[in-house]
Amino acid sequence: MTIDLRQLRFAVTAADTASFLRAAKQLNVKQSTLSKKVSALEHRLGITLFERSTRGVVPTDAGKAFLEVARRIVTDADNLLTTAKAVRYGEVGRLMVGFSGSLSTGNLRLLLGDVLERFPDVQLDALEASPERMISGLQTRIVDIAIHASQIEEPGVTKRWLWSERLMVVLPKEDRLAKSESLFWTDLRKSVFVMPRERSGPRIAEVIRQRLGGNGFKANIITQETSAETIAAMVPFGKFITVVPESATGAARPDVVFREITDPNGAAHLDFAAWWREDNDNPALARFFKLLDERYPLAGAG
Repeated sequence: MTIDLRQLRFAVTAADTASFLRAAKQLNVKQSTLSKKVSALEHRLGITLFERSTRGVVPTDAGKAFLEVARRIVTDADNLLTTAKAVRYGEVGRLMVGFSGSLSTGNLRLLLGDVLERFPDVQLDALEASPERMISGLQTRIVDIAIHASQIEEPGVTKRWLWSERLMVVLPKEDRLAKSESLFWTDLRKSVFVMPRERSGPRIAEVIRQRLGGNGFKANIITQETSAETIAAMVPFGKFITVVPESATGAARPDVVFREITDPNGAAHLDFAAWWREDNDNPALARFFKLLDERYPLAGAG
């Protein structure tokens, strides 16, 4: 039985967006085309992948099991394409850095800038991806090093701490809380938070739940399939707020303000680490680590 990779991508995107319409827009195809392709896949498999309603689509139990495997196949195919492009470049030195943070400002931007300036003979490829895709990339040796704020548990993958970034709450400029330069978690107890499902969103949502829960409050968090930048652009309308790492504050807007959140022991923060395969002998990676030792001399002790 032959299954078209395009059908798998349609099904996985539909599951991620919970909607054939949103999936079609994301993939730049007609909704009717996507719906027909998914139906054809279901017919070929002999199972129903989605429960359909006017509110969208939800994977069935059988669909969840199939889509888990389909997602790995689509991710691996994307990684193969990345490898093919890199081979076509024909560069001798190459470093692939996976990340899930912002490059608008901060440590990651400065670090990658140093690589470009100091190692002109190294082709620097950057992959902004979910933790799952970065892990897959590490294991298939497509990604040399991943920089991420959440824990990664994977055989053969090790880590070193890099830096901490303050957590900043994004508020409408006219919000009463914006009058304070620093806020406590209890100041946010009545707020509705909207967080992205990708990048640092899940880790920050976990921190929000822990901190508010530790003060006896339940966090009201909504997750969306969109970027932190898009969510921040909607904050001025006053329906919700969001929290971002300090590095995301470089994309400033005139109608929002960023405020530091204070923990009992200081500013609330995220700890970022680098992850790589222990058996990766890429010379460009070794040079990258020397740069880390210079810029973050205490990182190796984490």
